[in-house]
Amino acid sequence: MAQRPHTLGVAVIGTGKMGADHVRRIQEVTSGARVTTVVDVDAERAKSVAARVDGCTAHTDPAAAMASADVDAVIVASPGPAHEAALLAAFEHDLPVLCEKPLTPDAASALRVLEAERKLGRRRVQVGFMRRYDAEYMKLKSLLETGQLGRPLMLHNRHRNVASPPGWTSRMLINDSVTHEMDVTRWLLGHEITAVTVLTPTPSGNAPDGIRDPQFVVFETDGGAIVDVEIFVNCGFGYQVQAEVVCERGTARVGDGHALVTNAAGRWGGIIAQDYIERFADAYDREVQAWVDATRRGEVTGPSAWDGYAVAAVCEAAVRALEEGGRVPVDLADRPALYA
Repeated sequence: MAQRPHTLGVAVIGTGKMGADHVRRIQEVTSGARVTTVVDVDAERAKSVAARVDGCTAHTDPAAAMASADVDAVIVASPGPAHEAALLAAFEHDLPVLCEKPLTPDAASALRVLEAERKLGRRRVQVGFMRRYDAEYMKLKSLLETGQLGRPLMLHNRHRNVASPPGWTSRMLINDSVTHEMDVTRWLLGHEITAVTVLTPTPSGNAPDGIRDPQFVVFETDGGAIVDVEIFVNCGFGYQVQAEVVCERGTARVGDGHALVTNAAGRWGGIIAQDYIERFADAYDREVQAWVDATRRGEVTGPSAWDGYAVAAVCEAAVRALEEGGRVPVDLADRPALYA
């Protein structure tokens, strides 16, 4: 794999909240890269974002942007249904890609991406599961790898948002939120998820009509662990992500948010983040820098297309469990040697 230029020219596809934040990040935080072009179906929005960056051009067609001589790598931050076409175009130009989750919205299209990358004979995709780059989660992973707590038996997760965006559905609690816990489970424990059950209490009065919120999602793994996820996207008070691993000889927990505790005016307490960009700002910075550094070395590291596919397969089982009830096995293809 050829080594990339010293300063990486990056095309950012999608200039919504996540894409625009990546443009800012590369220009203001990341070393070794610059944004050379941005892409959005909304031409005016693309032009507006491009105008903030010296020498940056705006496109509405991802393939045309990738053909530019000053593009060495791609960040895909467009809506999930557009990811497959963007990824296949990147493969045609042999460009490394940081693809925000989901890899694609369903397992069948994810498998097509997997097969296209396999035919290249090398990895081109890193999937944006940013929790793997969060300082607390990284410490938890390192601790589990020492084995000093013994075998993981259970993993408890809480995932809360202030309010769901307009247009959200019950399925989206799984496909757009619990996807992170699916990846965290696989990464922390080193297990594949084999079955899913979804339980729902009476919906919160804060949930929009028709949305089953909160939900309680249970994973079974091939390593014999049981994992639960409380997903509550209309909790009203803040954005919280917490995880506790229960092992044979101890437990470990992250996400309590006690880095700063104040005592004043007869009260004590801390601050609760209000969205994922605030809570995981450092993780996003670390993720993009790691991607840039690896790309400049001629490598692709981090979560792979297989990880994206595996999560898509678990999502499909979880949505079935939500809508049909009961325990639903995960239908997972054989893992290609490229991702061993």
